[in-house]
Amino acid sequence: MPPVTREAAPAARVAAHTELGLAVCTKIRQAATRLGVDLGDAPAWPPPRLECRIDPYSGEASLIGHWQDGSRYGSVTLFADQRVLAEYQLLVPHPQLAGQFVEAIQVWGTLEQLKSDPVLLPLPE
Repeated sequence: MPPVTREAAPAARVAAHTELGLAVCTKIRQAATRLGVDLGDAPAWPPPRLECRIDPYSGEASLIGHWQDGSRYGSVTLFADQRVLAEYQLLVPHPQLAGQFVEAIQVWGTLEQLKSDPVLLPLPE
């Protein structure tokens, strides 16, 4: 199995994913707003930490980004085929579901069809 390599993301690769990255950030903020959480301008594109990573199975390069916004954090993976998977931490009680806690918002899909869901956990006793 080839080793996983990490390198700083080249500007051209980041630029190629700008439209998708901005759409993901907007989708995260919209999903949070529906849950009553105002994230302001966070998360922002591009993330402060962004690197290329070679998938050991496919050999394709993906962009991996990480956000650290105060006490919140998140990650985004932009695959070579223009798919995305992102998660951004909320850590708030669910506004409509008693006993449920919103850990994070997940976003996945393509620019043409981004989807999002909250990640729910039961509130601790």
